[in-house]
Amino acid sequence: MQWEVVIGLETHVQLQTRSKQFSGASTTYGAEPNTQACEVSIALPGVLPVLNKKAVECAIKFGLAIDAEMAPRSVFSRKNYFYPDLPKGYQISQFELPVVGKGKMTIQVPAGKNTEAYEKVINITRAHLEEDAGKSVHGAVEGMSGIDLNRAGTPLLEIVTEPDMRSAAEAVAYAKKLHELVQWIGICDGNMQEGSFRCDVNVSVRPKGTEKFGTRREIKNLNSFKFMQQAIEYETQWQIETLEDGGTIQQATVLFNPDTGETRAMRTKEEANDYRYFPDPDLLPLEVTEADKARVKADMPELPQALQARFISEYQLSSYDASTLTASRAQADYFVAVVNAGAEPKQAANWVMGALSAKLNAEEKAIADSPVSAAQLSALLKRIADNTISNNAAKQVFEGLWAGEGEVDAIIEAKGLKQVSDTGAIEAIINEVLAANQAMVEEFRAGKEKAFNALVGQCMKASKGKANPAQVNELLKKALG
Repeated sequence: MQWEVVIGLETHVQLQTRSKQFSGASTTYGAEPNTQACEVSIALPGVLPVLNKKAVECAIKFGLAIDAEMAPRSVFSRKNYFYPDLPKGYQISQFELPVVGKGKMTIQVPAGKNTEAYEKVINITRAHLEEDAGKSVHGAVEGMSGIDLNRAGTPLLEIVTEPDMRSAAEAVAYAKKLHELVQWIGICDGNMQEGSFRCDVNVSVRPKGTEKFGTRREIKNLNSFKFMQQAIEYETQWQIETLEDGGTIQQATVLFNPDTGETRAMRTKEEANDYRYFPDPDLLPLEVTEADKARVKADMPELPQALQARFISEYQLSSYDASTLTASRAQADYFVAVVNAGAEPKQAANWVMGALSAKLNAEEKAIADSPVSAAQLSALLKRIADNTISNNAAKQVFEGLWAGEGEVDAIIEAKGLKQVSDTGAIEAIINEVLAANQAMVEEFRAGKEKAFNALVGQCMKASKGKANPAQVNELLKKALG
């Protein structure tokens, strides 16, 4: 029997606010345990929640970015459950009326072993505001467990997809695209190691060609794209083998162990009625007006797809170049700054995607931390364009910029890299090379084109690499008649 995997994602995006969802306590990461647990976080009697306006604006930004329906009136509910990391016994979330409704994202799924790259639309069911819980800490004190409530109340936007994905590759492509988008629009820092972007993946399998969904199991808190791929592939195979062996799948919440590459059941999966949702009596309904949306939209950056289209139309870049340059907002901004400083767009694209990216990757630096500024790279590219230096010499200048040896012209001067473009000087070099290499000259005249390239090489060597290659080619052809 052939099987089909069905996947949906629930992603918890920590919003970039200085204070918590319903209180003024700090959200700074890494503080001493429980130093950011205010009266609201620890549920002291009589305290009341106050909604964070910045978090609402973040939700609106996301809704606009995915062209989603947005509720003019949404409601906060109490999601009741009893774990020690949530002192009040319930989480404030949104259930029946979320702030962001149906939307969609287009993803690019890379080529696999037996598949070509393709595009796919992933439908977003909803995105709702809620607060995070605290954290259980095991082993900080030998033989004991503790609770750190610093995260309790941290603003989250939970983004839920339809079960539209049919492979681990599609799920990872969606998660990466979402990760890129929330950083691009400035609502999340995207730091997966710190828990700012966490994915829960619902996986089920069914016989291929059938419409009815299988029983799903939810893999919780995946904070790595690599682990997501591994977890989905293992879980899919486990479910298929279980069904083929005559077993049944029980709906459950499971955890992925990266050390073993396996998933294991943590608890039976709760349904919505287990949480006994009801509207929170301490919070008024949230109203989002057209004026609110217009104000937030005016503050948003140009979105990746719009920027790609502009790079193609305005700068005549290829679709591949435009897509690569908009892989992150920081990279796109850097490229635009290089061009705005006077560099030719295609040449700027080649250097940003090539030499600069290679150097950043080798040293594990973000483009925001590049030792070579956009203005410096632009100045370097202008010296290539005006024939002051050759492409090979430019690589040396780039290394000098990276090492902090000064500005472009100073490095060119200090290293003696200025290109020889004087026709008389180049002709003199060519005459010397031709006189010393008569055998190559005869080979060329006998029809061997490789001899011409060898003569060009000799001319460049004689000039110590400083002669303008284009002029060398032109004057050498003339000299060989």
